Amino acid sequence: MKNPMKKHTNDVILESATTFITFIIFLFAVYLFFAGHYTPGGGFIGGLVTASALVLVLLAFDIQTLRQILPVDYKLMTAIGMLIAVLTASGALLFNVPFFTHAHDYFNLPLFGKTSLHTAMLFDLGVYLVVVGVTMTIIQTIGESD
Repeated sequence: MKNPMKKHTNDVILESATTFITFIIFLFAVYLFFAGHYTPGGGFIGGLVTASALVLVLLAFDIQTLRQILPVDYKLMTAIGMLIAVLTASGALLFNVPFFTHAHDYFNLPLFGKTSLHTAMLFDLGVYLVVVGVTMTIIQTIGESD
């Protein structure tokens, strides 16, 4: 069995396809993240799709290449995501409304027109960071255990 943490032999087709496919997967993850307020999706599934793109890069190249592309401490990412999620959910208590109550308003944004912005998106951002951080920490831990 190949160790995804070590450099593979000459996998030109996989590496070439990965550079293109990863971009498409990231775009789909962004779509799922933003679509999550009105349709199925959101921070959880967006985070899983993003982690799958990172795992694809890890499998096609190696851990050093992934660290060069995205020099992130995934444990810190998890902690920051948890902090954002908890603060967003408990922020409602400052306005004397129940925990997890979210607010929204409509804004006229350039290129988008009249758009609603929600505090739920901040919560989803926290969930997204937690899911990517935990998933990648697990994958790296399993891969480095050899």
